[in-house]
Amino acid sequence: MTTSTVSPATPDTSAMAFDGRAFIGGQRVNARDGQTFDCLSPVDGRLLTQVARCGEADIDAAVAAGRAAFEDRRWAGKSPAQRKRVMLKFADLIQANAEVLALTETLDMGKPVKYSRAVDVNSAANCIRWYGEAVDKVYDEIAPTPDTALALITREPVGVVGVIVPWNYPMIMASWKIAPALAVGNSVVLKPSEKSPLTALKLAELALEAGIPPGVFNVVPGYGPEAGSPLALHMDVDCIAFTGSTRVGKQIHVMAGQSNLKRAWTELGGKSPNIVFADCPNLDLAVEAAVGSIFFNQGESCNAPSRLFVEASIKDAFLEKALKLVPQYQPGNPLDKSTVMGAIVDKVQMDTVLRYIASGRQEGAALLAGGEQARTDSGGYYVQPTIFDGVRPDMTIAREEIFGPVLSVLSFTDTAEVVRQANSSVYGLQAAVWTRDINKAHGVARALRAGTVHVNQYDEDDITVPFGGYKQSGVGRDKSLHAFDKYTETKTTWIRIDSPL
Repeated sequence: MTTSTVSPATPDTSAMAFDGRAFIGGQRVNARDGQTFDCLSPVDGRLLTQVARCGEADIDAAVAAGRAAFEDRRWAGKSPAQRKRVMLKFADLIQANAEVLALTETLDMGKPVKYSRAVDVNSAANCIRWYGEAVDKVYDEIAPTPDTALALITREPVGVVGVIVPWNYPMIMASWKIAPALAVGNSVVLKPSEKSPLTALKLAELALEAGIPPGVFNVVPGYGPEAGSPLALHMDVDCIAFTGSTRVGKQIHVMAGQSNLKRAWTELGGKSPNIVFADCPNLDLAVEAAVGSIFFNQGESCNAPSRLFVEASIKDAFLEKALKLVPQYQPGNPLDKSTVMGAIVDKVQMDTVLRYIASGRQEGAALLAGGEQARTDSGGYYVQPTIFDGVRPDMTIAREEIFGPVLSVLSFTDTAEVVRQANSSVYGLQAAVWTRDINKAHGVARALRAGTVHVNQYDEDDITVPFGGYKQSGVGRDKSLHAFDKYTETKTTWIRIDSPL
């Protein structure tokens, strides 16, 4: 393993220490059976710490802590305004610990530290703050009944919420779920991915410091079959919220049905189509968005626009511009503040990406850029930014989610046909349309089966808009006020009125 050179742009992280113990009932604890697993950095392969390898007994303890906290109403019993003040302090503490959180995220997951700081930390804090601010501004209802009745329609927290999040955006994915769940008064048991568990554990400490009572927010690291499955199957968990692969998401729904029929909310995979018409209003912007969005976060994004459809008459010009941008996305040291593409999360995922690249070659796609492992002397896991042309819709790289920096380019001449091809995927998370024709933009956007359709941009975002997909991209929506619906029960209270008049 080669030790990275420390420069003014590369912080020295050699002295950083990490606590890998679980967080249950307001305390750091080892797994009940004492087992741990190695937490290795994809940056350079170093051992960061030993993490508690939690199992069913630990999930039972965390759920029991959450249930006790919910039943005695130490958090649910507070007014929305009281919970709001604590949530705002929680967000402030995330910002106050931004540098540590950003470095931890980068070392644990491999993304460039410039994005860990500017995107992940800020987005997590903003999400916690937004739901804290929103919770005392959401009104209940009175139904328009006859004068002989008063019908109240109120929201109540569901109880204990199980949350399972992926490794690609550990803080953001956690905050999208825990923020609305906590804001309305639930208890939460969070299982982070075993590939990147460290910032979730730090968030639990900050939540306690902010004033969220012990037992309300618990974090239990571990492997999916050993910790995730017991959480999804637990008879005392009222709701399970999951982000991850479609394969595991289907299992989550089965487990919810096999247990107590808990509500299950899943945000799953994607193979998002990015459609560029010849009348695109700004070709340079379309190129920058196509390249930047697929290589952002090393392509490890469920909404990455991995299928690029370019109208045939402009394809050559588009690709010429795209290939000129590729060099700036060559992987660098993620701790260097100038790096824009970092490390793949681990060797398993790197090997998966390289196998997909090999399948693209074998099935006849034309490799225009990349295609190889990079920074092989670093001890970490890096893949070159990769572009394939001549991709057919039936190729593996055009159908399956790669979760790496691999762009598949397809050409088209007919609008109806490109919409058909775009919709042919089992996924339906996001899509994009580039055209100056407002009628075409509206028509194609309506025809695309996706939870979000971008027009003349890609991946512009805000906490106020819902995020989720159609088809096998999952059910339910993260973000926006709609997320409150996932973590609350709707109760009708019907009061008969015998009028004295």
